[in-house]
Amino acid sequence: MEEADLILINEQLALPAAELQFRFTTGGGPGGQHVNKTATRVTLLFDVAGSPSLDEATRARLLDRLASRLDRRGVLHIDVQESRSQWQNRETAVARLQSVLAAALVEQAERRPTRPSRRARQQRLDDKKRRSTVKRQRQQRWGD
Repeated sequence: MEEADLILINEQLALPAAELQFRFTTGGGPGGQHVNKTATRVTLLFDVAGSPSLDEATRARLLDRLASRLDRRGVLHIDVQESRSQWQNRETAVARLQSVLAAALVEQAERRPTRPSRRARQQRLDDKKRRSTVKRQRQQRWGD
């Protein structure tokens, strides 16, 4: 497989371009005659659930992290209609796919619970007292 046929996601993952499907439709919105007669809107489809290029751990992570962006069959849809050029919209869709998948594959550091310091707790209580005093003074002044 040639280097040009691979879409690099990160250091560990590259997808064959053959796994991507493109659909072309006419774009919506204003634009006059051009937008009504040319199919420049691009929908990129990538089957996360059925991709042979993904190992099980990667697939599970993508299905979990991208759950809100996948359809019922586990296919990721990316729509682009920013440009009047079909080729440019196609390039933008591939770039978006790369960034979405790369962001979903980033390991998130495990959160270690921390406790507020004694000074921070005291500061919070002092601020509450100060605020309480301000409000009490307001009531006395306006509540006559």
